[in-house]
Amino acid sequence: MGQTARVSAVVWTAAGSLLAWLWLLLCQGFFWRTDVRLPPRAEPEAWPSVCVVVPARDEAAVLPAALPSLLAQDYPGRAEVFLVDDGSSDGTGDLARDLARRHGGLPLTVGSPGEPPAGWTGKLWAVRHGIALARAREPEYLLLTDADIAHAPDSLRELVAAARSGGFDVVSQMARLRVESVWERLVVPAFVYFFAQLYPFRRIAGTGRTAAAAGGCVLLRAESAERARIPDAIRHAVIDDVALARAVKHGGGRVWLGLAERVDSVRPYPRLHDLWRMVSRSAYAQLRHNVLLLAGTVAGLALVYLVPPVAVLAGLAADRAPAAVFGGLAWLVMAATYVPMLRYFRQPPWLAPLLPFTAFLYLLMTVDSAVQHYRGRGAAWKGRTYARPDAVPDEG
Repeated sequence: MGQTARVSAVVWTAAGSLLAWLWLLLCQGFFWRTDVRLPPRAEPEAWPSVCVVVPARDEAAVLPAALPSLLAQDYPGRAEVFLVDDGSSDGTGDLARDLARRHGGLPLTVGSPGEPPAGWTGKLWAVRHGIALARAREPEYLLLTDADIAHAPDSLRELVAAARSGGFDVVSQMARLRVESVWERLVVPAFVYFFAQLYPFRRIAGTGRTAAAAGGCVLLRAESAERARIPDAIRHAVIDDVALARAVKHGGGRVWLGLAERVDSVRPYPRLHDLWRMVSRSAYAQLRHNVLLLAGTVAGLALVYLVPPVAVLAGLAADRAPAAVFGGLAWLVMAATYVPMLRYFRQPPWLAPLLPFTAFLYLLMTVDSAVQHYRGRGAAWKGRTYARPDAVPDEG
């Protein structure tokens, strides 16, 4: 009797997982599709002025591969770059000036805001300083981009054309992250896949409540930033890009987010430790530091991602075909929805069936994020120690 009950539980759980995947496949904004790229656009008659704000702390390792691409932007209007050296100890500011001298291109101003006051994350304090410097130029748009992001020469003009043509207050592209090491291949495509599952790109551009942006590349209308009090209104936000998009959209602005084609992150994450740190420092903040949300997330990850392979193995071991069939079908749908993201990252499709293993890693990272929060040890980010783990910015 007990054995039969256990087998029935496995069958019903596997069936629940399959139903969850069918719902995700059809009802979650087609999150698995990767064809959301810059919307249709036409070049404006007069190109608006743009100021590019780059917060940078100890970025000397990646700056030579990223900053010259900003300076070399082929933009027909007036544009200027403001790099904010956020207390770097590796000569980031001096290196930026040297790169500007050697490469030429757009004018570069290097500023330094000093240590952030209480209640501010370092990155947003740097962004605030950069926007203040840019305000004197009275730009129509601000491009907020990270120091590890390399832009194609026409990136800025394409972003502005998309914003003008579509009437968007925010146009953001999720930069293509580096995928070279074994762990990057396993974890990075899944990172974007999970993000799109939480914030389906198609819904962001709609009139609903869904709002998100990707902090590495955010074109923001200056008037909208002022109206939404950016960045002051989100000064303590861990996931600042999502908070920015929400503030703008809740203020009546229009937001667009999609995958980038020629905007790339040059930051390496060669070890699992590097990727673990990237995810765990903000995972629990995404759950608003709520234990019930944490429990629900863990249960949801287990049901959606871990149950299918377990049901297949358990069904085969117990000679129970329904469990194996339901689990196998759920696993198949999961892998099929993951293949487009793997193709986007130019990875082989045979990695798709390994998604349950990667999801298990993310489950552990999320739990670890909560553990670190409740230990109250604070967290370190590029040499700066924060008293509270939820005060660590989400910059890479």
